[in-house]
Amino acid sequence: MLPAGAWFAHVRRVEELGYASFLIRDHFVPDFFGDQLAPFSALTAAAMATTRLRVGTMVIDNDYRHPVMLAKEAATLDMLSGGRLELGIGAGWLWTEYEKDGIPFERAGIRIDRLEESLTILKGLFSGEPVHYQGKHYTIEGLAGYPLPHQRPHPPILIGGGKRRVLTLAGREADIVGILTTSVASGTVEDVVDERLPAAVDQKIGWIREGAGERFPDIELSLIPSVIITDNRRERAAQLIAERGWSGITIDDVLSMPSFLIGTHEEMIEDLLKRRTRFGFSYYVVSDSEMETFAPVVAELGGG
Repeated sequence: MLPAGAWFAHVRRVEELGYASFLIRDHFVPDFFGDQLAPFSALTAAAMATTRLRVGTMVIDNDYRHPVMLAKEAATLDMLSGGRLELGIGAGWLWTEYEKDGIPFERAGIRIDRLEESLTILKGLFSGEPVHYQGKHYTIEGLAGYPLPHQRPHPPILIGGGKRRVLTLAGREADIVGILTTSVASGTVEDVVDERLPAAVDQKIGWIREGAGERFPDIELSLIPSVIITDNRRERAAQLIAERGWSGITIDDVLSMPSFLIGTHEEMIEDLLKRRTRFGFSYYVVSDSEMETFAPVVAELGGG
């Protein structure tokens, strides 16, 4: 069990290293990620232990919280933190978790329908005006949200995904859009190498643009890269191909994948700047296991 003192020291170290935001996933089971604390309680503690660091969810499973409950939790944290919340939300995907917690794992279309309705309700409750909503999954009868979030009209909303419907929805509704370069459509993570290539990433950005229309320039594009520090990036890329069992993929293909940062700190900085120009990515998420080794890159690029 993580002692409270260690938790406070950890988030203060994240802030000290210059990271802009501290994010927590939303899972009940360890699976790929290890055990974790409850997001809103832990993030409130993190916000109280720091002064600048933004805190966020990466991402809340919409099926685990009614939007009225979620709006209240999110608004309270944003108010208490002085406007430092980033609200990431998704439709849910990890089927083994649903199996263990007894929540029905319905087909993706239904889960995304619920997410779409929730986003409408959340934004309405964040406004402070009474919400009247009749949907297929939720009904709200004149409820006004309390408290109001510090950030107006609401905390930045992050939606992530890799398929057309979710990314189009994200383009329409989100302030930050995270692009998945793996597939979770089956209820588990699948390493589909073609999803990592620049052409596939271009297509995903196109779906975001389709949903966003004229507001596309206002959206921040996000990605979760794998960080591999090495003095010989080509040799390490070749090794990665062998480790993953990829076929028909060259070293240059790997080095062009936005989902990998391979090389020295200087090479990573160069790649990040190129990818910002090429794709528009400006919001990168790295694991806390990589935060110390990646810190020189954060320092060079300005941190938060």
